[in-house]
Amino acid sequence: MAVHPQPVTAPGRVLATLNEDGSRRWIRPTPSPGRWFNRRRITAYALMFVFFVIPYLRMNGRPLVLLDLPRREFSLFGMLFLPTDTVLFMLLMISTLIAIFFVTAMLGRVWCGWGCPQTVYMEFLFRPLEYLIEGGHRGVSELDKRGGLPLRRALKYAVFGVIAIFLAHTFLAYFVGVEALAHWVRRSPFEHPTSFIVMAGVTAAIFFDFAYFREQTCLVACPYGRLQSVLLDRKSLIVGYDTLRGEPRGKGGRDRDAGLGDCVDCHMCVRTCPTGIDIRDGLQMECLHCTQCMDACDSVMVKIGKPEGLIRYGSRDGLERRSTSWLRPRVVIYPIVLSITLGLFFYALLSRTDTEVTMLRGLGAPYQVEADGQVANQIRIKVRNRTPRAHDYRISLVDAAQARLIAPINPMRVESGAMQTTTVFVILPHDAFEDGQRAVTFRVDDGGHFATNTSYQLLGPQEHDEHEGGKR
Repeated sequence: MAVHPQPVTAPGRVLATLNEDGSRRWIRPTPSPGRWFNRRRITAYALMFVFFVIPYLRMNGRPLVLLDLPRREFSLFGMLFLPTDTVLFMLLMISTLIAIFFVTAMLGRVWCGWGCPQTVYMEFLFRPLEYLIEGGHRGVSELDKRGGLPLRRALKYAVFGVIAIFLAHTFLAYFVGVEALAHWVRRSPFEHPTSFIVMAGVTAAIFFDFAYFREQTCLVACPYGRLQSVLLDRKSLIVGYDTLRGEPRGKGGRDRDAGLGDCVDCHMCVRTCPTGIDIRDGLQMECLHCTQCMDACDSVMVKIGKPEGLIRYGSRDGLERRSTSWLRPRVVIYPIVLSITLGLFFYALLSRTDTEVTMLRGLGAPYQVEADGQVANQIRIKVRNRTPRAHDYRISLVDAAQARLIAPINPMRVESGAMQTTTVFVILPHDAFEDGQRAVTFRVDDGGHFATNTSYQLLGPQEHDEHEGGKR
């Protein structure tokens, strides 16, 4: 007689997004309008507007934000950053990390609940459209039980697909620019298969994220929640449940047992949570600090005649009626370090010139002795123009007695954001070199605002070398 193994079930729900049998538990939060929800909605729509508009804005003749990875050029707020700006990038990254540490230590996961694109688009674009098309929270739940792909759900996915295409195009505009993006759109996919595959891949990723993966992005893919144990302390701002006021819980309205706390165990805070947790269990990795539970609980408190704020912004020490002084070592150290790194960043940024000149020795032999005894050095000069306009750069020698400069292209025109390389020759008499070396100074200027003098060491024959033509 065959024995069929019984399915293994957990004694209770292990994760908010898993059923006891291990299957996916779809989170369908009940909307909870309130003052915090309205504030977040205004913030979310403002952030969406900024995200959509930035690729079309220009500053100093350049895109406001353009991260051109193929050309390895970043345009930020009218300034051009190149791969040679490694110190600037390092200081900027360090400053960003320290700023995240400081903001988290003070305000908790305010980014997750108020500014993260995952939360903003999920809660204020995709989920509202889902409820609108499928008939609200109840309609969505009914379609979940029915299974299959009903017409309303198919329509929802079609709308999600269109939005994913729009978001993908907007996202890629930050990396290729709106002009290149418009060129892609007007051409056939067969004419630019690589860019089309990139566009299709980004669209598919966005659709998969907001149609299926959803809160798993925050719980599984994003490391921020797992870092909160070291980023937060007991005085950091969190969304928390006032256990001293709310316990013991109990059902009932205004005429409840006098020995009960203010929590009526209505589970509204659980049903409205976008990650499905119970905020009354304390600080949890899954909590996004989105304030949905605060609005839900406040509405219940108003109905039963109790003060609002049973679930509120506060610190763990504050909720436990301990000292709540904000002053502690990390909120002093972080601003000091942040001020230093930002100061170094802006100093390096303001010290940087709009034109970058690099001098390299020519390819092949370091020098050549001509038939008449003259010594020729070949030098490659690279000029990078960071300014928003094209310039003509003239190359000359400063205080170089007996030296003769041969520059096939002089002046050299360099377009905005471009780099040009030219080869010049410096010719000197044999006796102009001492121990095989001679220092000269090159001057590169655009005839207007830019001019730089660069010292360069020429090579030549040693004193014991014979004065004869040929290569050395």
